[in-house]
Amino acid sequence: MFLALLELRAARGRFLLMGSVVVLVAALVGIVSGFTTGLGDDTVSALRRLPASQLAFSSDARSDQFARSLLDRKTAAAWSKDADTGTTPLGVSITRGTTHRGAEVDIAAFGVEPGSFLAPSVTAGEELADAGADSMVMSAGLADEGVRVGDTLVIDRLGIELRVVGTTDRSSYGHVPVAYIPLKTWQRIRFSTPGAPASATAAIPDQFSALALRTPPAGASVATLDARHSTTTLTKEEAYEAAPGYTGERVTMNSIQVFLYLIAPLVVGAFFAVWTVQRRPELALLRAMGASRARLLAHTVAQAALVVVLGTTAGAVLAGAVGLLVGDQVPFSLPAATLVATMCTVAAVGLAGTALTLRRVTRADPMTMLGADR
Repeated sequence: MFLALLELRAARGRFLLMGSVVVLVAALVGIVSGFTTGLGDDTVSALRRLPASQLAFSSDARSDQFARSLLDRKTAAAWSKDADTGTTPLGVSITRGTTHRGAEVDIAAFGVEPGSFLAPSVTAGEELADAGADSMVMSAGLADEGVRVGDTLVIDRLGIELRVVGTTDRSSYGHVPVAYIPLKTWQRIRFSTPGAPASATAAIPDQFSALALRTPPAGASVATLDARHSTTTLTKEEAYEAAPGYTGERVTMNSIQVFLYLIAPLVVGAFFAVWTVQRRPELALLRAMGASRARLLAHTVAQAALVVVLGTTAGAVLAGAVGLLVGDQVPFSLPAATLVATMCTVAAVGLAGTALTLRRVTRADPMTMLGADR
């Protein structure tokens, strides 16, 4: 170990250069991990917060279920009776509106029954159950865009007015802040004809996107209920894929992470392979003086561990600093547990790269220093 530290000090320029590369790779992996988590939260955080275990969709909606699925009250009543569990309708759609103060916002409208288990708890103002049919409880994300409790929001091209009565925790769907509204009002937004006069009396279908199950069915199996009622039931986690862009974003960001995990061992391995070739005379001298192969291996691994671990630690600090710098301006989330797990993986694959050099270390020939080449 003492010799390993002496070599690090003697060739500090080269080791600092290699350490800098490890720092940048580790920081980049951490930053990508933060964006992966942040983008996922920004897409499905509203779904994660739903106090439901499963969601039942119409069977003809095989993808983008929240946009394509429609269920009616008859199906919901039959499902609830056969499942012997608490159920409630859920409507989901994305729309746009303008407040009376001129703030233009996109909203993910979640239609829920006031007083049901899907109705959100509020951090300020009133709950849906305490307000009128035109009420709306907004996510804290809408407050960042200039919407305030007491504002009136007019849905574009429909003229439907919503009165903001309360605020709930920050949540979003498809990168759009969520607004919880009564199911009847959601149906007006979902099924009204854009541009139609407000006095139009066209019938509004009593339909919704999904049926939320508070607990798994206590009666028949899910497959049996789906076959009986022409539905497709997904766990809440499986339903994340129905959110717009969720799957594509995850695949893209995870692919970048995988490539970075592949790059790290190759870079570290290439550096230590060159370093081992340059040190062949020194390694041969140590063997001639009686050093064992195990000691030379420990010497090499110690150098690699110091460079990789210190570089990874500095990279973690840099990634965390980037997260603090961007704040809430972009969807970035890097919890401590995720950061530690990511950095441990980077360190592990980086050390794995040194395995490329160990064979050369063990093959150091003491005869080189005893004149075998002359």
